[in-house]
Amino acid sequence: MKIRHVLTAMVAASALCLTSAAAVMAAEELHVGCILSITGKASWLGEPERNTVEMIAKQVNAAGGINGKKLVLHIEDDQGDNTQAVNAANKLIKKDKVCAIIGPSTSGTSMAIVPVVQAAKIPMISCAGAAVIVEPVAERKWVFKSPQKDSDCVKRIYDHLKTKKITQIGIITSTSGFGAAGRDQLKKIAAEYKMDIVADETYDPAATDMTAQLLKIKAAGAKALVNWSIEPAQSIVPQNMKQLKLAMPLYQSHGFGNLKYAAAAGDAAEGIIFPAGRLLAVDTVAANHPQKKVLAGYRDSYEKAFPKDKVSTFGGHAYDALWILVNAMKKAGNDPAKIRDEIEKTKFVGTAGVFKFSAADHCGLDKTAFELLTVKNGKFVVLK
Repeated sequence: MKIRHVLTAMVAASALCLTSAAAVMAAEELHVGCILSITGKASWLGEPERNTVEMIAKQVNAAGGINGKKLVLHIEDDQGDNTQAVNAANKLIKKDKVCAIIGPSTSGTSMAIVPVVQAAKIPMISCAGAAVIVEPVAERKWVFKSPQKDSDCVKRIYDHLKTKKITQIGIITSTSGFGAAGRDQLKKIAAEYKMDIVADETYDPAATDMTAQLLKIKAAGAKALVNWSIEPAQSIVPQNMKQLKLAMPLYQSHGFGNLKYAAAAGDAAEGIIFPAGRLLAVDTVAANHPQKKVLAGYRDSYEKAFPKDKVSTFGGHAYDALWILVNAMKKAGNDPAKIRDEIEKTKFVGTAGVFKFSAADHCGLDKTAFELLTVKNGKFVVLK
């Protein structure tokens, strides 16, 4: 009987030790959620974003974590679907008890979870471009974003059109959240630049031919075309233009910032003009530019870790978002309110530009964060 009591006591003590050890380990971890479109129609965004956050987490933990605590990522795939994104946000907040969320990848899914993070008072750094994600700031206290704003992308395109003395334009936009938001900005800002939108066409993200829309744009007398999308379907527009022998200049949005889109368009991609971050043309960025070291460092680290993949704008958005969050957590720990306050005070040199967040600006970038790029011999280069 005595032996049995001793064994029982030993088992109980061991269980207590294991429980205590688990509690200590849990206390030594910082949990962050990531909602990304790893599969589905926006996978060319979410895949490099997933790769990037995993790479950064390894780097952070190999260097001792955040103030000695391990960074733990909880990565959810929303498949580019709004309902999936909302479900993922609720899981991360209620079950995984994350202190912040990186993502989602797209404007539509980001907008879908804004009410969720606002209600839960959990800071979120979106990896999507629409300005409406963070505006008006008074209604987006807990929401930030790392990409440049779509409104600033429009301004850069219109600036360039003015230098070419082109004012009659056609627009063709995806019906996705990103495309719809871009269409709104193109129309809203047109009057400021005295742009006459003579044709306004849309297409489904899964579309395989835009010939009918392009013929309407041609008939309307457009002198240039702006194509706004983040899906692979955007690469069909230049292909159809080449088939129809439409010689007008083609401008893409910053959603064109993955070399896979240019490859998908083939020879028809040559000469496309689009505003983007300097990451895609890092070798042509001046050596004394404040972003040069960051751009080259991320590009080299990413392509070393993923040799079959080329760096993209979208992975860069995840890079900026997670490092902004990590830096905030170094000061705020895992307290969501304190993290939010630290992000709002952040000044950070990232891949998208030099961020200067404030209580009035939850993007922290202006149109100077964009560089005009073009496709030359299948590669992205700075437009001369």
